[in-house]
Amino acid sequence: MPTLPRALIVHAHPEPLSFSTAQMTTAAQALRDAGYQVDVLDLYGLHAEGWGPVLGRDDFPPVDGHFKPQAEQMRAVKEGTLDATVRAHLDRLLAADLLVLSFPLWWFSLPAVLKGWIDRVFVMGGVFGGDHGTFGDGALAGKRAMLLVTTGGSGEAFQPGGAVGPMDDFLFHIHRGMFEFVGYEVLEPVITYGPARMTDDERTAALETVRESVGVRVGAGAGYEAGAACRAA
Repeated sequence: MPTLPRALIVHAHPEPLSFSTAQMTTAAQALRDAGYQVDVLDLYGLHAEGWGPVLGRDDFPPVDGHFKPQAEQMRAVKEGTLDATVRAHLDRLLAADLLVLSFPLWWFSLPAVLKGWIDRVFVMGGVFGGDHGTFGDGALAGKRAMLLVTTGGSGEAFQPGGAVGPMDDFLFHIHRGMFEFVGYEVLEPVITYGPARMTDDERTAALETVRESVGVRVGAGAGYEAGAACRAA
């Protein structure tokens, strides 16, 4: 019996009843319907249980002299001393064929708890560097990644010439500097613009669009070119 592909969804919203969380749940089911095993990491839930998003000295054995985080990550991977929780998250990341980052766009970027997860889990020596290179030689080469995003502003605001500016300008550092840097093929993001301004019926319709869009993304053969104009999901 063939092994099902695995998807890891890393979700970052503090409200379980938020549209962002409903969007994540909808996307997870769409992936299951597409034949994926789905693993969900709820970072705010983990934070309440003691997960810390800050990369620091406490992640590693005592260090003499200057603390260089990436050098200590390399050493910890080589010597098998990586923090047990970080190691577990890294193993889940490496086991996934698809990574989905699910979050509200805060200050035009990732929530801090999600950026901290990247800092701690995208370990040098584990996903790039050491035995791995970067970009096409990164440890995640051959795997895919996608963003699942909600915004406060409207879709019109995030168009070229809009009040805020092109969405891709804000997502480029994630697509290129995080995903592609470690080898991922980037899929087109799924974005719901301004759900707080929608009626209940409009939010229901938006979730159906999310379900359909996720299915299209994971079923498509070609990746998304970081730098291309983002389209509304």
